[in-house]
Amino acid sequence: MIQYIETFLLDVPTIRPHKLSVATMNTQTLVLVRVRCADGVTGWGEATTIGGLAYGEESPDSIKANIDTHIAPLLIGMDAAQPAKAMAKVRKAIQGNRFAKCALETALLDAHARRLGVPLSDLLGGRVRDTLPVAWTLASGDTAKDIAEAEHMLEIRRHRIFKLKIGLRSVDADVAHVLAIKRALGDRASVRVDVNQAWSEAQAVRGIAQLEAGGVDLVEQPVKAHHTAMLGRLARRFDVAIMADEALHGPVDALALARADAADVYAVKIAQSGGLFAALEVAAVARLAGIGLYGGTMLEGGIGTAATAHVCATFADLEWDTELFGPLLLTEEVLREPLVYRDFELQVPTGPGLGVDIDTDKLRSLQRK
Repeated sequence: MIQYIETFLLDVPTIRPHKLSVATMNTQTLVLVRVRCADGVTGWGEATTIGGLAYGEESPDSIKANIDTHIAPLLIGMDAAQPAKAMAKVRKAIQGNRFAKCALETALLDAHARRLGVPLSDLLGGRVRDTLPVAWTLASGDTAKDIAEAEHMLEIRRHRIFKLKIGLRSVDADVAHVLAIKRALGDRASVRVDVNQAWSEAQAVRGIAQLEAGGVDLVEQPVKAHHTAMLGRLARRFDVAIMADEALHGPVDALALARADAADVYAVKIAQSGGLFAALEVAAVARLAGIGLYGGTMLEGGIGTAATAHVCATFADLEWDTELFGPLLLTEEVLREPLVYRDFELQVPTGPGLGVDIDTDKLRSLQRK
C-alpha cells in the first residue's frame, strides 16, 4: 500500500552560468518525490525542469503544489505493487502536469523494482546496452572558454560529443562562434547546436546552411515548437539532421510529427513525454517512422538522469546518443554514490530499482527552507 508521498525542492548551484536562448541558469532547482510503501520499500522520482516558466508550463513550485495538493491524495492507500493502475487513476483525474506524473511514475516503478530485486529497466522490457555515450553542452557563450572546456573533456575522456546552446545573439555571431569551435576540435568530436526555438524560418535557412557546410552534425529545434510545417521544410531542405525537442510533448506529438515528416531525430525526454512508458511510446513511433533517437535531459540530478538511462538502455537503436550530463553541471551531489561517467559514456546503474540512493543529509542541507 502507498502510505505517504513527499516532495522536496533542492536549490543547487551550477558549476558555471548555463546560457540558453530562453534563460541563463546559475542554479538548478531539483524537484524530488519520495513514495513510502507499507511494506517498508521507498521509491524516488524527479520532476526537474529548466528556467522556471521560461521553458515550459510547469515550474518547480507548481509541480510540488500540484503533487502535494491534487495528485498525492489520489494515490494514498492504493496498491504500491500496481504502479500502472495507480498512474491510470492519475491520468484519468489530472490533466497535463507531465513532469509531475513522470516523477510519480518513476518513484512507483523504482519502489516496485526494488521490491522485486531487479533493475528498473527490467520493468521496461529489459536493457540491450549497459553504457550510454553522453554529450556535453558548451553554454558559456565565450568561444575561447568553450574550446578550452571541450579540450579538457576530451583529455579526461568524459565527452567527445558537444552541443552548443545558441539563439541569444545574431545568427551570424552564433554561427561564427559554433564554427570556430568546430574548427578547433576537428574530427576529434561531434559538434551539434540547440537553437531552443530562437530562429525564424529565414534565419534558420541562412544559419543551417552555414552550419551544415562547416561540419555540424545536428540542429535541435531551430524554430518555434508549434511551427511543425516549418520544421518539416527545414528537415527536407538540409542534409544535416534536424531534431525535434520542444515540439515533442509525448506520443501524440511524436505521431503528428512523424505524419508530417517534420524531423529526422527525436529528443526523448521522460518528463516532457509524461513518464517512462510514454517515453517508450515516443521511441516506438520513431522506430516505426524511421526517425533517429536521442536521449534528452531536463538537466536533472542523479535520480532523473538514472531514470532516463534505464529507458535509453532499452532502445535497440540509439543513433544520436544522449546528453545525460545533468549531475555533472551541479556543484553538489545528492546521491550517496554518484553516477559513473567513464570513457565518454555513462554506466547505467545495475542495482535494484533505479540503482541509486539518496544522501538524506545532503537532501536536508540543500532543501529549500
